[in-house]
Amino acid sequence: MRGTVIHAPGDVRFETLDDPKILHPTDAVIRTAVTCVCGSDLWPWRGLEPIGDAHPMGHEYVGFVEEVGSEVSAVKPGQFVVGSFATSDNTCANCRNGFPSNCLHREFMSTCQADYVRIPNAQGTLVATDEVPGEELWPGLLAVSDVMGTGWWAAEAAEVKPGSTAVVVGDGAVGLCAVIAAKEMGAERIIAMSRHESRQKLAREFGATDIVTERGDEGIARIKDLTDGIGADSVLECVGTAQAMQQALYSARPGGNVGFVGVPHEVAIDGQELFFSHVGLRGGPVPVRRYLPDLIERVVTGRIEPGKVFDLTLPLDQVAEGYKAMDERRAIKALLKP
Repeated sequence: MRGTVIHAPGDVRFETLDDPKILHPTDAVIRTAVTCVCGSDLWPWRGLEPIGDAHPMGHEYVGFVEEVGSEVSAVKPGQFVVGSFATSDNTCANCRNGFPSNCLHREFMSTCQADYVRIPNAQGTLVATDEVPGEELWPGLLAVSDVMGTGWWAAEAAEVKPGSTAVVVGDGAVGLCAVIAAKEMGAERIIAMSRHESRQKLAREFGATDIVTERGDEGIARIKDLTDGIGADSVLECVGTAQAMQQALYSARPGGNVGFVGVPHEVAIDGQELFFSHVGLRGGPVPVRRYLPDLIERVVTGRIEPGKVFDLTLPLDQVAEGYKAMDERRAIKALLKP
């Protein structure tokens, strides 16, 4: 098969790789329907995470089951399935407590920008749709496998409630999906922080009521201005930088909550400041599997359309252009078709 391999910062190639095989009775192999480039893929691309030896890339996927191991009965060959970047057995104590992304048998997916993918823990990880969805729904279902689930987790972690005010820090695919989530959870006011006109437009389409273009101290001051000097009930941090985290913490009201889902890079939190702020803080890898049945249903019925975050579609063999376009902010998120 063919798949994506990163060799060095800025060096992603589409190469011939070994076909995936069933290695354990809990495995499945799927044929990729569509996959994509994630904002988190840009950290190693930009040289901000170590790469080490050349290795495959990609952790978002939907596709058709080709083969299953002897212990997999939840899905069968021919079915269209959605999964998570963090595989899970869906039976261990952490899974039962609602955190399958911290499954005791978790494996992180990292080979999905390819024609075929081996899925560990397939019994607990994969969810089949009732029937094969039309291709127009594939982008939305692909978003559910990560960025829509991540946006949903940001809203849940920040305790967005009906009638509340929510601030979304970050206008990438996760931030835009967080706007959808805040809207679905009943936020009355949703303030999206964005400097890019095309992303502002999509944020408003998804439910944002206000746009803040300022960043840093100016951005915090603007949020305070919009909330009568108090701050927001919920802040959804969807970036992962030190500035984004500071902006989120200082934009929340006393007693408010911050949900942080951007993978932290050089983020340090002052314990005394957090203590005296009365701001709650929760985040981590999104428990995608917990949300899959609900979010799949919302996409299939047309209630939400997270697939709109894909504003660039490329053949899978042009994956390197997808990385470049996202790095240069010419695209929000690149959809890749095998």
